[in-house]
Amino acid sequence: MNELLAIGILIVIGVIGAKLINKLRLPSVVGWLIVGAILGQSGLKLFTPDFLERVGFISDITLGLIGFIIGAEITVATLRRLGGGIISVILAESFGAFILVFIGVWLLTHDVALALLFGALAPASAPAGTVAVLQEYKADGPLTKALLIVVGVDDALAIMIYVFAASYAKVLVGNVHLSVAGMIGKPLLEILLAIGIGGTLGWLLGFSTQKIRAPETLLPVSIGVILICVGLSKLLHFSLILANVVLGTVAVNTFPRAAKRISDHLQIFILPFYVCFFALAGAHLNFSLLVKIGLLGTIYIICRSGGLIGGAWLGATIGKQPPTIRKYLGLGILSQAGVAVGLAYLVNREFAPLGPTGVRISSIVLTIIAATTIVFEIIGPICTKIAITKAGELYKK
Repeated sequence: MNELLAIGILIVIGVIGAKLINKLRLPSVVGWLIVGAILGQSGLKLFTPDFLERVGFISDITLGLIGFIIGAEITVATLRRLGGGIISVILAESFGAFILVFIGVWLLTHDVALALLFGALAPASAPAGTVAVLQEYKADGPLTKALLIVVGVDDALAIMIYVFAASYAKVLVGNVHLSVAGMIGKPLLEILLAIGIGGTLGWLLGFSTQKIRAPETLLPVSIGVILICVGLSKLLHFSLILANVVLGTVAVNTFPRAAKRISDHLQIFILPFYVCFFALAGAHLNFSLLVKIGLLGTIYIICRSGGLIGGAWLGATIGKQPPTIRKYLGLGILSQAGVAVGLAYLVNREFAPLGPTGVRISSIVLTIIAATTIVFEIIGPICTKIAITKAGELYKK
């Protein structure tokens, strides 16, 4: 099956799957994931691992578009309304997940290195699922704004937490020298590169499109700049989500009218990419891994969920956020996918060469994260819908 034929089939069947799942009052994301799972390695195996590797660029494009859409919602006015309390929410939910998972895994295994690594992977969220649900139901309000900000920037903090935790875990496992420069310098450089390049491209996009009136010109120019940002992030190895969030944020705060028009057009354009993105994510899912979750995976799921929900509540309370944010924000950020899985593969690459203990740890981390991702990919979007419904921010048709 060639790429174009497969993508066409995915889009058509994905739309049908979403309509069927909507009858159960579930988000379309769940339908797209199920369609992908049926066609992928857990079902009919129509999509081979080699094929999924070849069409991986679709996921990169989708994440770039999502990053811009998130950034375009982060205006100075929104930040003023939410205040500095949103920073306390991001810190509390990220460190809440890290601490609770660390404690839970350590109590079960008494392995500090393993507990550190699982704790470090816990804060990483998956903005695609959250944003897709918010757009599908046309959600709007304080909780929606806060969700967009949190999922847009907390992955950068998650990467920083991972670098510090993994560095210390290496010392415990393989007697590796702990380099402060290596711990701080590389992730800081990646974050600064993402901010610098995303900000520069955001200003250039806003400036170049502020006088463009025709949608047929505005849309391709915008997509071109976003793809440049995605391509540079892949080339220079920094976060494409963070870079495109900054791109959208700078554009909307320097040239608001132009950025708003771009975002409005992209929200229509992005739907086929959503279908492909989540269907391909479903095709990657290997449901046979669910039997390997065991007690450790169960502890990870419970502690990660509790850390995110409890941490968000604590941070919102400290930051004096509105009741809807205190009660429901944690429920809207449970999705786990790309960043967590990517970091799990990084664990495998960095720890496997450290001897038998490193091989054992990397194998456990990779298996459990892959298995629990299946759970969080399905329940995450559902919980996001519950959160915006409870908050009264779901669009009533």
